[in-house]
Parts: sequence; structure tokens; C-alpha cells
Amino acid sequence: MAKKKAQKNILHRPQLGDDVEILDAGVVVETPITQTLETNYMPYAMSVIVSRALPEIDGFKPAHRKLLYTMYEMNLLKGNRTKSANIVGSTMHLNPHGDQAIYDTMVRLARGNESLLVPYVSSKGNFGKAYSRDMACAASRYTEAKLEPICAELFADIDKETVDFVDNYDSTTTEPTLLPVSFPTILCNNTLGIAVGMASNICSFNLDELCETTIALLRDEKHEIISTLKAPDFVGGGYLLYDEAALRKIYDTGRGAVRMRAKYVYVKENNMIEISQIPPTTTVEAIMDKIAELVKSGRIREISDMRDETDLGGLKLTLDLKRGQDPEKLMTRLFKLTPLEDSFNCNFNILVGGQPRVMGVREILTEWSAFRTECVRRRTYYDLTGKEKRLHLLRGLKAILLDIDKAVRIVRETEEESEVVPNLMIGFGIDKVQGEYVAEIKLRHLNREYILRRTEEISSLEDDIADLREILEKPARIKKIIIAELQEVRKKYGQPRRTEILYEIPGGADDEDGAEEMPDYPVTVFYTEEGYFKKITPQSLRMSNEQKLKEGDALRCQIETKNNVNLLFFTNKAQVYKCRAGEFDDTKASVLGEYIPARMGMEDGELPLYMALTEDFKGYMVFFFENGKAAKIPMESYQTKQNRRKLLAAFNDKSPVVHMEYLPEEAELAVTTSAGRMLLVHSTQIPEKATRTTVGVAVVTLKKNVRIESVRRADMLELSDPHRYRVRTLPATGALVKADDIAEQISF
Repeated sequence: MAKKKAQKNILHRPQLGDDVEILDAGVVVETPITQTLETNYMPYAMSVIVSRALPEIDGFKPAHRKLLYTMYEMNLLKGNRTKSANIVGSTMHLNPHGDQAIYDTMVRLARGNESLLVPYVSSKGNFGKAYSRDMACAASRYTEAKLEPICAELFADIDKETVDFVDNYDSTTTEPTLLPVSFPTILCNNTLGIAVGMASNICSFNLDELCETTIALLRDEKHEIISTLKAPDFVGGGYLLYDEAALRKIYDTGRGAVRMRAKYVYVKENNMIEISQIPPTTTVEAIMDKIAELVKSGRIREISDMRDETDLGGLKLTLDLKRGQDPEKLMTRLFKLTPLEDSFNCNFNILVGGQPRVMGVREILTEWSAFRTECVRRRTYYDLTGKEKRLHLLRGLKAILLDIDKAVRIVRETEEESEVVPNLMIGFGIDKVQGEYVAEIKLRHLNREYILRRTEEISSLEDDIADLREILEKPARIKKIIIAELQEVRKKYGQPRRTEILYEIPGGADDEDGAEEMPDYPVTVFYTEEGYFKKITPQSLRMSNEQKLKEGDALRCQIETKNNVNLLFFTNKAQVYKCRAGEFDDTKASVLGEYIPARMGMEDGELPLYMALTEDFKGYMVFFFENGKAAKIPMESYQTKQNRRKLLAAFNDKSPVVHMEYLPEEAELAVTTSAGRMLLVHSTQIPEKATRTTVGVAVVTLKKNVRIESVRRADMLELSDPHRYRVRTLPATGALVKADDIAEQISF
């Protein structure tokens, strides 16, 4: 019977072949993109900004704060270490992410990882190294951790309502919105956060200098910050190249960059260089990869071997030198060509009151002082409330001191328990709270000694309450408390600087072009149609002048120049690859040469169209396009301070390029169209454009389906009447080419 009833209640489900009508099926609803952004994208973006990527004024992102608070609740501040897996599992009550994400967060906070100048997690086991890309940490089941002693300053008085608590994600427990830190944690450790449309990158400062600066600012708002906060300080040490203007910009605006350099020693006995500290923005593997690339390409010839000798003692990268090499000159070149010298870009973007703000150091410390002031105020109010309650109870206890026997008699003669407190209130003139307290006194405490000892607290409580009220009423008192706490932190946890400041930069590090020293001697370079390049000295060229070429290949150019000339290869993908002739080995006429696309690391299908040679980046590059336009770009636009080897957007690619040429000096060019017309254009008639991707200016007026066909140097043509093809203003149509001039072009 029950089975039949259940079958009746089963809804009819449409089967294949049933005619089922679904409301609005197939109807396309047009939704404005702005509405989609507001309803779908903006909530996600704000969540990443406010609840994930950017640190708050207490110096922590939510993931860090949840982890540290969980460890605090696990009594790991004073207890023994526990397995990291145990900590990760407990943190999931507050942070519902995967265990690996939580463990990665803890690894970065650990002392063993060497990511932070002031680590918060005391680690045991392999936690990897921040300066190594390949040195991974052990799994969480193998490592152990607890909180560092300095974490006492993060959680001091957290149980005194100094900060707000909110429910966790499933409302089973609560967590703090901020930590009541007693020193400016926001600036004592480097923090990187990438949100949606904004990012944050905060450098670390020495804790001793930071506390000193904060104290000085609390005493004098106009304090000169740079006098006490000398420069950033990083856990990896190294050298900081001092630039006062750059530091002042960072301190004032929160944006800017500081240059870092590796620290090394030269071991003369073994003729090797030992690098022990590197910039915080790179890894030892990245440095080795770059040095290997330079050695392979022939740009660095002084190194015979390279080894990573990092061990428990710390980082060590060893470079063995060839005999007779100068280590100082080598390191100067390596600083320019590798990440052994790098910049740390600062972006002090911090959440204050739920709003992201980019602030300078002064503004950050001012905001932190306001936050800490509120914490001290709330702690003081909590203590004041507790002492006032205690005082109120003790005053009720003092009242029965006058007649203990009367209190006992009232209790004994009261018939109902519920009437005991009201009768005590009437008998001694006390309120209900005091009556409840007196009624709960144990029988053994109904003696004069106990009551006198309790009531002796009254005078000290009254003094404490008066002092606490004065603190709340006078901001100067709160300021003194904060200063005293900062001095205590400085005394207990202050450490000497790890990053050494270089006020005088050796080795010519300020050279803008970063040009390396290269032997200068005459050479002849050969470049073929298929992209082969070779460089031959005059002596070798005199011995054999017959060039070996690949079958079907032909010479595109043969130029006598110098070994240190710059080579620029413009490609069919509107990119330019830069190098110097000295980077190629001297060769002979009997070899094919080096294939440029492979040597320069060009992309698949990318081919060089033109090779330009320049010593000083003077003159212009001119580009002629099929659509009748031409662009004249200063050669210095392709010169970069960072000595980059590849530049994107070398020229405009909207219209196919017909001709490109490097003009060290102004020259006249002959432009021929597919309609049989010629126009002599002087480069001075083409206006200079600063932007490499400019579309250019019209030089030839073209009819439909007509295009520029070729461009040649006019001084290489013997025209019967060159004035026929010249015009005063551009664009112009040009003149029909005479028969004699056509023959001249064909022979050319």
C-alpha cells in the first residue's frame, strides 16, 4: 500500500519526444555591459581588494591574520612547537582555503624561509628559502612551528576589547578584524599584494630605526624622517645604493624605487668570487641563468666555472675566474647585465578603514599612531570599567563591615531564599549587584580579617580609576604610553641593519647606457638575404675575399665598420633586436656565418628585414609604407638605458612596409609607385615623429589600387632630369618615369 502511494506522488518527467514548452526558451536578453560589470565583476574586484590582496594598517592581510590568531588560540606563543599540518587544519576554521594555500602563507612568515626581516613563526624543518626558486619547503606533516616571542606584541591585550571581533565564515566562532600591534608592523616587513586594478609593494625597514622614527614623530609632527629612518632594510642584506632624492620621494608619496646590489668577496688564493647576499627581488637560480646566457653568447668571457654552494650556512654563489682577470671590472659588468643589481619598486598601497590609499611613510605612521591610540583608549576603558565594577562590589562589602552579625541575622531570619538579597539591600542600603556579591560570600569568609583585607583594595582602586580616567581625558598620556611601549619593543627586539648603505657608488654604476667595455678595431660585416651574419677582420679578409654562402642566398650588404658598433635587426613582426658586433666571434670568409633569427632568439616565423649599424644612435630611421605614407623616427628612440636586447613596436605595422633605411644624415630618396610614377623626396621634407609606432605622414598621393613599389637612394640613380620628379610640398603624385630613367632603374 505504501509503495503504491509513493508511486502516485512521483511527478511526471518529460521523456524524449514529449512536447514540452519552456517559458522564454531561446530568447536572447540584451544586458548592458555596465550592468554586468556592476553585478558580476565589481563584487569580485572589491572582495580581492578589501579581503585578500592588500594589507591593513596592522600590517597583515586577512590570510596572515587568521593564521597567526589561530596559532595564538592554540597556545603556541609560549608552548612547544606542533606539526605544521595541525596548525593548517585548525586555521581552516577561519580561512576556508586549501591546506596548501594556508601552508604557503605560514612558510613565508617563518624564520627558516628568510622572507621577512621580522619573522613571526619559529620554524623547525625545511621551510625552503626565499632567495632560491628551486629550494622547495617540506610537506606540512614533516615541519613544526610555533609563534616567535615578538608575537606577544601582536596580541597584547587582545582580550580587552582593543579591537573588534566578527563571526567567521560559518558563524561558529569569532576572529579579530585587526590585531592590536604595539609597533608599526606595516613597515617592518616587505609585503607584496596584487589586487584587481591596483597592487601594493611595501619594502621593509629596520625595526630599531622604525621605532625611533615613530617615537620622534609622536613627539614632533614635523620631524625629518630621513634623519632617523635612513633607508629600507632587507632580510637578505646586500648593498643599497643611496639616492636621497629617490628616498625622499618614497617617504613623501609612497611610490618610487631603491637600487639594490649583491654583496661579494674576492678570494685571491683560489681566484674566485663568492656572492653571499643578493637583492630581494631575484633568486640565485635567476642570476645563474642570466650569467650562463651571457657566457654562452660570448658577452662574458672572464668566467671559467660557476657553482651554487648554498648550504646550512646560507647562500653562496661561486664564480671561478680565468687567469689574469680583474674581479672588480667583471662585477661591474655583471651588476649592469644581471639581476645582481636590481631595483625594488615601492607602492605603499594600504587599506585604511576599508579604503585603499597610497601613502608616504609620514602618513602611514600617523595613521598607525591613530590606530594604536584607539587600541590604548579601548584597553584603558576596559580596565576602567572592570575596576569600577570591582570598586562598587567592595564598597558593598565594606558596608557589612559595620555589622557582620546583622548580616548573618538577616540571612538566617529570612524565610525565602529569593528575599535574602532584597533584605540585605534594605538592611545596609546597598544595591542589587552589591547584595548579590555579599550574599555569595562563603561562610569561612565571614570574618573581620577577610573583609578588612578586601576593603583595603578600595583606596588603591580609587587611585587606579582616577589615573585611568586621566589617561582617557588627556591625549598626551596616551602618547606617553605608546612611546614607552615602542621603547620597550626597540630594547627587546631591535637588531642592527642587515642591508649596508653605499653612499659612494663604486664601479661606475651611474652610467646610464650601461655600455660594456669592448675591444675597438676595424672589421667588415656581411649580411645575407636569408639572415646570415658574419664579421671578418681586415687581415682575414685579405687572405680570402670569396664569401661562402648558402645555396640560393645572396649578400644583402657588406659594410666596413668597428667591432663595438651597435647592430639593430628590424623584423617582419615590427620588432627590433639589438646587439653589438663584438658579441659575434671573428670568423673567416669560408664559413656561412651565424643565423640571426636563432642567435637573437626571434619568435617562430619572425625574420629580419633590415640591419642598421650605428655607433652613437644619431640620425633617423625612415619607413615607407604601401599606402603612400612615410615615418621618420630619431634613432635615439631605439636606445634604452637598461640596454634591452628586444624592443616591441619598433615601427607601425598597419600598412605593409616597403622600405626601411637608416640615415645618419639627411638624404634624398626616390619613391616609385606601381602606376609608373616617381617622386624625389628629401628626408628633411618628412617631419620627425617621436613615437615609434606613428602612422607617418602622406608623401605620395595614390589613386585606388596603386601603391608604393620601391624606394632607392636618389644619389645612386643617374636621372636625365631630376627636377622633373621634385616638388615643393608633400604629398604629391610624382611624374611619369621617362624611358631613359626606367632603363637606369633596371640597370641599378
